[in-house]
Amino acid sequence: MYDTDLDPNPANFAPLTPLSFLERAASVYPDKLSLIHGDIQYTWSQTYRRCNRLASALKRKGIGPGDTVSFMGANTPETFEAHFAVPMAGAVLNALNVRLDAKAIAFILEHAEAKLLVTDREYSVTITQALALMTDPPEVIDIDDSQFDGGELLGGQDYEALLASGAEDFRCFQVTDEWDAISLNYTSGTTGDPKGVVYHHRGAYLTALSNVLSWNLTTHPVYLWTLPMFHCNGWCFPWTLAAIAGTNVCLRHVRDDAVFDSIKKYQVTHFCGAPVVLNTLVNAAAELKQGIEHRVNAMTAGAAPPAAVIAGMENMGFSVTHVYGLTETYGPCVVCAPQPHWDELSVEERAELLARQGVRGALQDEVMVADPDTMQAVPKDGVTMGEIFMRGNLTMKGYLKNPATTSKAFAGGWFHSGDLAVWHADGYCEIKDRSKDIIISGGENISSLEVESVLFKHPKILEAAVVASPDEKWGEVPCAFVSLKAGEEMTAAELVDYCRAELAGFKIPKKVAFGPIAKTSTGKVQKYVLRQEAQAVEYAVKK
Repeated sequence: MYDTDLDPNPANFAPLTPLSFLERAASVYPDKLSLIHGDIQYTWSQTYRRCNRLASALKRKGIGPGDTVSFMGANTPETFEAHFAVPMAGAVLNALNVRLDAKAIAFILEHAEAKLLVTDREYSVTITQALALMTDPPEVIDIDDSQFDGGELLGGQDYEALLASGAEDFRCFQVTDEWDAISLNYTSGTTGDPKGVVYHHRGAYLTALSNVLSWNLTTHPVYLWTLPMFHCNGWCFPWTLAAIAGTNVCLRHVRDDAVFDSIKKYQVTHFCGAPVVLNTLVNAAAELKQGIEHRVNAMTAGAAPPAAVIAGMENMGFSVTHVYGLTETYGPCVVCAPQPHWDELSVEERAELLARQGVRGALQDEVMVADPDTMQAVPKDGVTMGEIFMRGNLTMKGYLKNPATTSKAFAGGWFHSGDLAVWHADGYCEIKDRSKDIIISGGENISSLEVESVLFKHPKILEAAVVASPDEKWGEVPCAFVSLKAGEEMTAAELVDYCRAELAGFKIPKKVAFGPIAKTSTGKVQKYVLRQEAQAVEYAVKK
């Protein structure tokens, strides 16, 4: 009876979209600083107007619903603005991983059918090579950042000129379906070709708010961009910062001196980053750390941070929140939420608990550790291994143009993470291994199969296997085990040089071992054995 004459209407229902956060921030806090980029500062009202202009300019170029706009951008105002302006025009934002090689970039641009590419001149070499590989490259717009020297301009128009061509009074926040795509992010997964992960407006909206709740954020934080905005749309923090009218401090390159200088100069309260970022700060020169007299909060994810790194940050006076997620879950959907009694523990004891992945985030519906074959939850004994599964609003729409892989990922009504973990008695999960041999180095996913496929192409190489090896700085690095063809000789330096021409820098094996590769009686490579052996292998690439 409650459905009778009680239908949704404009007075009681609006599709969820994070675009609404921008308009509110501009109307409620028009003079509050939104962005700081060196000498450039914008207020929320200015950011709102700039986004309106960009959305209008895109529409005038014929870009609209279903079109893809790719951004090869650094952590600068332009990339931040794209998170609002591109979907305001009805299009889908594709934030490119600036660390990828030209082949991968060309594949993504073609697979996404990018109609426009906005690129920072810092990446002009890679983009030039990528465009040369394409049969129908997109129109190029340059980000000509006055605070960066180097690179070349490739397009016929720069970003500011594009903005000037748009109308400041443009308004387009009418999302008719919250299931519409808002962004497209590519993940290497376990195959050579990246997979396009599609986010929807509803998921982006709820993840942005889940970040607020999971991190206990209050209005007007000062957030330092150490996390790349191309990583799961910066874990959806561009939208989070608009929801709470925070101040975004841009940082093009993450270096210890730049991070500490920014924290002190702008009184930064929060930042995110991979464990390698935290490790860099812990091991920075003592003089850089001097002068910080306020509480700084760090959120980290990626390869599980060693407890020693968390303890080091805590001893510096930083508060660390450990989260877990995947590109397919909009970034963090699991958080190691601290319990009140943990305050009574020593820093080292607390760090051991904080190093676990944790429990579902505030707006994540369900997370379980279960047997991947039976889909039955494993006992919470901290010993029995299972796969992490999640489901709810903080899960992707699916993989672009890949229905078979999408169906497999959602089999049984849950998203299959591929990560193996145990479930502790207190309900916190802890990753123990990765079922698909993904290597996470400095927060970047590296497919061991992709690196192996490159190695197998070398005429001297008979067999190759690549596994993760623990590394103090990067969390994990690729270690290559190589068996050469009869009569062939090869040095580690020769192998690295070959890989450098075929792979992005972070994917190149940092350790190389030559000789027979451990196999089972049926000929299957024993990667668990190789992972153990990798710890003793010498570095072929300078740390």
